[in-house]
Parts: sequence; C-alpha cells; structure tokens
Amino acid sequence: MMGSAGTLCSVLLVVFLVGLHHSSGFWIINVVFPPNAKVKIPSNSTSPLIIVPGNLGNRLEAKVDKPNLVHWMCYKKTKHWFPLWIDLNMFMPVGVDCWIDNIRTTRRISNSPGVQVRVPGFGQTYPIEFLDYNTLAGYFHTMVQHLVNVGYTRNETVRGAPYDWRLTPNENEEYLTKLQNLVEEMYDQYQQPIYLLGHSMGCHYVLYFLNHQPQAWKDKYIRGFISLGAPWGGAVKVMRVMASGENDGIPMISNMKIREEQRMTATNPWMVPSEKVWPEDHVYISTPTFNYTNQDYQRFFTDINFEDGWYMWEDAKNLTSDLHPPGVELWCMYGVGLQTVVTYIYDEKFPNADPVDFIYADGDDTVDSFSMSLCKRWVGQQEKPVHVTEFRGLPHLDIVFHEKVLDQIQQILEGKSDTPEEIDVRVGTE
Repeated sequence: MMGSAGTLCSVLLVVFLVGLHHSSGFWIINVVFPPNAKVKIPSNSTSPLIIVPGNLGNRLEAKVDKPNLVHWMCYKKTKHWFPLWIDLNMFMPVGVDCWIDNIRTTRRISNSPGVQVRVPGFGQTYPIEFLDYNTLAGYFHTMVQHLVNVGYTRNETVRGAPYDWRLTPNENEEYLTKLQNLVEEMYDQYQQPIYLLGHSMGCHYVLYFLNHQPQAWKDKYIRGFISLGAPWGGAVKVMRVMASGENDGIPMISNMKIREEQRMTATNPWMVPSEKVWPEDHVYISTPTFNYTNQDYQRFFTDINFEDGWYMWEDAKNLTSDLHPPGVELWCMYGVGLQTVVTYIYDEKFPNADPVDFIYADGDDTVDSFSMSLCKRWVGQQEKPVHVTEFRGLPHLDIVFHEKVLDQIQQILEGKSDTPEEIDVRVGTE
C-alpha cells in the first residue's frame, strides 16, 4: 500500500482492465465489465445457493504495522483496513513492491511480518461480484444478477462464501467451519437442502469440504454441487506461473515481478498437475537441458530456485488428488474446443525468461479438458447421479457469465436435473 494516488490509480485500473479484456487470463484476472444479465421471468423455485469462487476470486483486505519497508513510499502503519485485492496501488510502479510484500505468505502460511489480512463479507455476494471497490473488475456479478432476475435475493437465497485463496483448505479450517455453519443456517431458514456452486480452484475447496463431511450430513443438507471449469487433475499453466511468472497482459507489471507474488501463495503448488492421474511421461516444461514431468517436481522446484514450493506441494498434494467422489449429486460443466497449453518450451534462459514455444491440446484456453473431464470417473463410484456438460468454444472465465451456462444453472436450481452432454456456444451455432 502506498500513500495517496487514488484518482490516478482509478484511471490506471480502467486502462489495465481494458487491456486485459482480450488477454488469456489465469483464473479470473481478465474479467472486466461483465455482461449485464438479461431480464428473465421470475421462477417460483429459488433453491438456496452458496457460491465458492476460484483463485483470486474475492476481495481481501489488510491492515499493516510493519517493522520494515521494502520501499520508503509504502505504508508502514495503517489505522483502518484497506483493499489488498484488488488494490489500485498495485498498478503503480512502486506500488507493486508494496503490494507483493503485503500479500505474500511463508511456507507455514503466515502473513508478512506486521501484516493482518482478512476476508470481508462472508455470506454476502459483494466480495465475489466485484473484486474492487470501484466495481469495475466483475466476476460473479452477472450470475448473481441473473439469479436475482428470476427471484433470488442477494445475501438471503444466494450467498457468497469468499475465503483467503492464498491458503490451502487444510490451512483454512476456520473457513470450512464457517461454510458448514452457513449451510446449516440456510437449511434451517428455508427448510430445504442447499446447492453449492464452485468455479475453478473453488471446486477443489468444495470437494475437500464435502469429503470431510459425514454422508448423513450431506444427505440432509446438500441438494447438489455445480462445478464450473474445475481443474480436477491440476493445471499445467501453474507450472509456467511458478517458473517464469505470468502477468496476464498487465502492462505495468513484468512476468518476473509478478512471479514474486505467485510463488508466495500455497495454492499454486497445490494446483500443479496431479501425479496420480497424469501420465508419468507427460512433459510440462521442456528446456534445452531437461524435460520436467510429474516425476521431477523436486528437481523442478530446485531448478527454478523455489525450494519452498516443493515443501508447499508436499504439504498439499494429497488434499484432493485422490478424487474421492463428493457424495452428492454433481453437475460438472466445463469448456472444450479451445487450444490450451499442455507443454511450455523454454530456451537456455529458463527460468528467467518467457517460454519460446508451446504444445497445445484441447481445453478451455486455461485448463485442459483431460483434467476437467476427470469428474466422469465418479459415474458409478457414488450413489448420487453425476451429470457432465461440455460447452464447446467456452473459455475458462466466460463460464461464470455466459448466458447458456446461466440458463443451465437456473434449470438445475429449478429441479430439472438432466442436462445435455454438450452445448455449443460458438458464434453462429444458435
């Protein structure tokens, strides 16, 4: 956090977001000015819904009283909580250093010295609808508004469950308790079981949560789980993020600079491709001297000078990698039909330079379809039905606000369980 540059930062944020509009963002960072939800005929059925966002998918706030500063322009002490994500000052040349120092964690999941971090608005939708206080960086706003248009009420029948997405779920027990309490509170209030909806990494959080609940509890309180773009087997893009950074088109921050932050959250090592489902010989990172597979993770983290990443991965690798069935009715939705990187090729400058080439496979432009389709293995592994819908031509991020997805979600919430196996969203396929 820097001193004062509010007006200039607001202008820069607009420029930044417009610049991101056509970038291939990782998780949710390229959401900008989401489309308005279309007017719908209200429904008599408003089954209670809780939304769990993806990585970077809700606001964080901070308060600082720091022993040392990375730059004299950074705030040393603040009286009030201020936005940490998204923080306008992070887009200033010096502000990014202040921001990285404030948001970083250590391997044992503690905040930077002198920094307190909190998640605002648990149980409310505003922290997941827009990620900034200027309501420019929209995420779940279109979906929530769609639901409101058909009879839902914000913070009552549709609620948000934001969390500290820097942390893996085993380090976030307080959040899981709050989520359980929210489910039970809504059940008691509306006298019907709850739908859980997750996006991207949020689906792993939901799976971890459900895997730690007794079946009797799930039978009583959970109507179903809607997963959107879940990287069930991990995401290859995380390897590039940790190796050489990925600024997703942010013009003010280099890949090398943003890499400092991307190596300081435990959830990135958690999301590397799972050794339990990916082929042992699949090369994720290729360099002139070595090809890295899931058998080489320790060497990978050593070679990129991020040995803490190895220990973070060791701590988190078994949290959801066994893919135990959720034990509730599941609607698994994801995009297909788009080129998605599954191998990054570097030259001799690895890891301190961008990839020079790529190998692609099918996916949603961020996560490959092999990983997202692993939910199919749950068919027959649990008593509850498993429904899988592939949206052809749908990018990873667009799945949270595309009209055809929202209509499908609405039908599920209205009790129409059967869903088509494929929906084509490409232009000219209406």
